Amino acid sequence: MPLTIQQQPSLPELDQLETLIALGGKHLHSQVLTHVSTNNASYPVYSVSMGSQAPNAPVIAFIGGIHGVERIGTQVILALFESLIRRLKWDQSLHQELRHVKLLFLPLMNPIGMLNNSRANGNGVDLMRNAPIDAVGSVPWLVGGQRISNMLPWYRGKKGQAMQPESRVLVEHIRQQLLTAPFSIALDFHSGFGFNNQIWFPYAKSKQPIPHLAEIFKLRKMLIETYPHQDYVFEPQARNYMTHGDLWDYLYDQSLTLNTTFLPLTLEMGSWTWIKKNPLQIFQSTGIFHPIQPHRIKRVLRQHHVLMEFLIKVTGSYTHWLPQLNKESNHADATSLWYTE
Repeated sequence: MPLTIQQQPSLPELDQLETLIALGGKHLHSQVLTHVSTNNASYPVYSVSMGSQAPNAPVIAFIGGIHGVERIGTQVILALFESLIRRLKWDQSLHQELRHVKLLFLPLMNPIGMLNNSRANGNGVDLMRNAPIDAVGSVPWLVGGQRISNMLPWYRGKKGQAMQPESRVLVEHIRQQLLTAPFSIALDFHSGFGFNNQIWFPYAKSKQPIPHLAEIFKLRKMLIETYPHQDYVFEPQARNYMTHGDLWDYLYDQSLTLNTTFLPLTLEMGSWTWIKKNPLQIFQSTGIFHPIQPHRIKRVLRQHHVLMEFLIKVTGSYTHWLPQLNKESNHADATSLWYTE
């Protein structure tokens, strides 16, 4: 009897990404950072860039799918990615903008988790609790990261064990692509917390202000002044809850020893609003983390486009606004807003 070749399960988001890479052609630089496997199936983890390849160009990175069950973040990034690729055919202003800034896309960092509808990767490890860094002070039980078992959520991995392949390649790639640039922003997409769209910045490990607090405050001020009707809540992550093993804390601390300005941000999309409008979706496997109604999915896909375009322009124009920063005044205002009880 002839052998039957079993096709591995497909991931729609991965299929879409590969289609867009082919569509972008010569305008893109793509690479596979690693392959991750499960049940004889193997999936690539892609990094794709467009724009300037100059070593002194500022860089903005869009990261999604670190938690596999939060697939809406991957879809939001892919929506922007496709829009930019389509615009390259006719938009000369975009071509001019991309001469001065690099855009980096890592939209699907945890394909096995997404395949399994799981927050964790194929080994049961929560990648956002996986960095070798501990919080200063108490963290919420389990949620802050635990080493009890990978059968429980928020598992960090065994103490002293190397980081998971997905975490490791993300850290290495950010080091190579962002921490070598004079200025960079990382925007990491998540869902499943709160009624508001929140933009979190480090630290998750500590309630102490970060050294670049003035820069973060200036970024918030520019966003509010430019788009006064936006509804994002800017605040340090630790104001909501503290965690061990945060990858962005780990990378941010490394950036402080280098000649660079690195601003890692996390967009926590307010998924409780989707549940409030459609309570029955809580009984679906992805309902807590993903809008179910098609019109709400479309709304989310376009809702954050302005923010991402804003951050691209902020990154490309950093030499204009960053030198004008009144660091002492902005730091004082930020401390009053976020760190005064």
